[in-house]
Amino acid sequence: MSSTLMRKIFGSRNDRQVKKYRKIVNRINALEPECEALSDEELGARTVAFRERHNEGESLDELLPEAFATVREASRRTLGMRHFDVQMIGGIVLHNGNIAEMRTGEGKTLVATLAVYLNALSGKGVHVVTVNDYLAQRDAGWMGKLYAFLGLSTGVVISAMDPLSKKQAYESDITYGTNNEFGFDYLRDNMAFSVDEKVQRDLNFAVVDEVDSILIDEARTPLIISGPTNDNSELYVKFNELVKELEQGEEAESKEEEPSGDFTVDEKNKQVHITERGHEQLEKLLIREGILDENDSLYSASNINLIHYLTASIRANVLFQKDVHYIIQGGKIVIVDEFTGRTMEGRRWSDGLHQAIEAKESVTIENENQTLASITFQNYFRLYNKLSGMTGTADTEAYEFQSIYGLEVMVIPTNLPIARKDHGDLIFLTVEEKFNSIAEDIKDCIERNQPVLVGTASIEASEHLSALLKKLGVKHNVLNAKQHEREATIIAEAGVPGAVTIATNMAGRGTDIVLGGNLEVELAEKGDISESEKEKLTSDWKVRHEQVLESGGLHVIGSERHESRRIDNQLRGRSGRQGDAGSTRFYLSLQDDLMRIFASDKVAGLMKKLGMEEGEAIEHPWVSRAIENAQRKVEGHNFDIRKQVLEYDDVANDQRKVVYQQRNEMMAETDLSEIIESIREDVVNTLVTNHVPVGTMEEQWDIDGLEKELKDETGRDFDIQQWLKDDDQLNEYTLPEKVAEELALIYKEKEELIGADELRRFEKYVLLQVLDSHWKEHLAAMDYLRQSINLRAMAQKNPKQEYKRESFEMFGEMLERIKQEVMSTLARVEIRTQEEIESLENQQQMPTEMNFEHAESSSLDADGNVAQAEDESAETQQPFVRHDKKIGRNDPCYCGSGKKFKQCHGKLN
Repeated sequence: MSSTLMRKIFGSRNDRQVKKYRKIVNRINALEPECEALSDEELGARTVAFRERHNEGESLDELLPEAFATVREASRRTLGMRHFDVQMIGGIVLHNGNIAEMRTGEGKTLVATLAVYLNALSGKGVHVVTVNDYLAQRDAGWMGKLYAFLGLSTGVVISAMDPLSKKQAYESDITYGTNNEFGFDYLRDNMAFSVDEKVQRDLNFAVVDEVDSILIDEARTPLIISGPTNDNSELYVKFNELVKELEQGEEAESKEEEPSGDFTVDEKNKQVHITERGHEQLEKLLIREGILDENDSLYSASNINLIHYLTASIRANVLFQKDVHYIIQGGKIVIVDEFTGRTMEGRRWSDGLHQAIEAKESVTIENENQTLASITFQNYFRLYNKLSGMTGTADTEAYEFQSIYGLEVMVIPTNLPIARKDHGDLIFLTVEEKFNSIAEDIKDCIERNQPVLVGTASIEASEHLSALLKKLGVKHNVLNAKQHEREATIIAEAGVPGAVTIATNMAGRGTDIVLGGNLEVELAEKGDISESEKEKLTSDWKVRHEQVLESGGLHVIGSERHESRRIDNQLRGRSGRQGDAGSTRFYLSLQDDLMRIFASDKVAGLMKKLGMEEGEAIEHPWVSRAIENAQRKVEGHNFDIRKQVLEYDDVANDQRKVVYQQRNEMMAETDLSEIIESIREDVVNTLVTNHVPVGTMEEQWDIDGLEKELKDETGRDFDIQQWLKDDDQLNEYTLPEKVAEELALIYKEKEELIGADELRRFEKYVLLQVLDSHWKEHLAAMDYLRQSINLRAMAQKNPKQEYKRESFEMFGEMLERIKQEVMSTLARVEIRTQEEIESLENQQQMPTEMNFEHAESSSLDADGNVAQAEDESAETQQPFVRHDKKIGRNDPCYCGSGKKFKQCHGKLN
């Protein structure tokens, strides 16, 4: 109450910041007449002058007013668009490394040009990050005219480009691309074997478009570059059949009880648990199939990998549905993005899940992949010196942006007041009642020539509604993953009077739905036509535009609430752009996933109190509040998962930074002989100390063991016994030095044989090859550790602390193994010709068969349990329908116990 009062008196922090930025905008506006008076050449020449001033010590903040005024005038001349004052505020927010929340249709693409131009003056490069290749190419071509006018170069990186073209794009002043491509190029650069193979420059400044989608929605899913490994595909087929013989049970209601069935599914935490009964049953089935030997255990060391197949097969059969989480296209399983409804070509789920789904759907099973490099978006984007972003919906996630990325969300005022009407939610008992009511609403809009956009949560829901509308004879378009190639056409027609468009989750995000239809698309389709035909098309469009405005603008219908309020707001934001009229309404049922999993009990209780009957809809602030509270809980739960992912990945990230930094330093050097010498001394010291411990008597030394291990490691005989007899001064302190000296002499002979330069090349080859090999194995070991660490909680240990401790130990062991293998390889190898080295270097290339996955991330919940970042579905819960008289809390319980209802079954409910 007091904080609300304080905000009314002093304004919010957001209001105060906007007020402060308006003063800067006034300074920019004052410079406008000066810019207008300049010729095109004089205006373009300002870039060179700004760069010179910046190089001489003037900061970008000091240059901001003049630079922004220059961009505004250049935009007016090249694009025919002048930045509004509120867009200037957005540009200042981006330059300051924060997030600008701007409503749909407020011109975010144009806003970015301000901060992008200013930061490109430093010459260190600016990355503009978009959600797909189409938007990257569109925006680079569109805004590239403005940058070229001002003397800046623009590049675009897309997945199909060759390395040389990518390198040229990254060397441009401004580079457009997708989040995936920027991330994958970073990983690929850290797998390169020479500096020339790298394409990216240092990560300076990034502007992330649709920042909520990239930094929040996709934050649970790491970027993974993987290569094929040998795996037994037959086991996936076998386990797919065996899982059908297992029974799904329910979690125990108390600690004393055992869960029922062979396995249980926890939808809220997205987990599968095998029960004791399930272990026993599965062992019997595996013995029957000849996979396990009699009296063998499922959890013996040699069979532990079978759990991997079991878990993947259960999840594939129980938690993943065709046409919801994936579709079958061209005999392959294609993932459907839960946030956008788009297909994700070429991407595969990890942990064997994709193979298990392939077995389930009887399509060709492709080999599992070994991780070669991996990074989460959270850790990738934190590598930039400065990061900023734009979106229409970020305020609900402001805390996460601040705590994870250090980004403040600034809500930018709209240029024109919002005229859209957001109606209250309508709640039904069943899905069928809900869809019937949506169909009636659509028919009503068609009669008034009002265009309708219906947002659905899945392909299944969009096709169900489409089938219903077909029955009713309602003409409509469907935009989901199956119609992805028609997206631009469908969106262009979505604003036509009486048009009905059904879309999954995102309605062509990044493309505005223009009331009356998209005139530019119509003109482009007609091609080269006369001026009179253009005038007629424009005149027809104006009539349609007015018709739609009179009917109430675009009407948006949400067929259910998403887990996140932000996704709902994105759907709402498709209507009422730039002050246009519009309306929105959400239709819900108790069978919707959100209601069923998170809010059904509370809402059902409210339904009871309000006396709702079957066939009725209810619109009440209590119910809307209960739903919003459920969404807040889910958002909090998902934030915890993302935070856990980051905390665990931070451990790997610290190690990744060390490995990549060392690797880059080695790659840049031509002479690594000092590193090799240091490695040799370290390995020898460890090896000798293991057999001749410091501070022990000579009788305790294991000289035979030392000689044998030196022979194994170097391929040379070392007569340590004779050394000790010949030299009284040789002891546990000087012996490692003596061994290292002998090895150095042997190594010197090799150098004289093939030449110093050739040996330096070979040393570099060996170091990089061994480092990469062990790093890949370490990534796989970290994955396995992460998957099993939750078991430590049973021993009353903190899984997170255990993970940090063990991964640190594993990393130390990996470094020791690298040193040992480098020393052993260089000591043993016999090289006689330069051709041998060149042959090895030719083999030392990046793997040709690589998969680039923005795959499912193994994340962990607060207790350290592995939780998976995808939507699961389960059996539909039956809605509450009242048939009898309502029982009061103080009435006798219906069970006949004699207790009051609230003390008996009412307490259970």
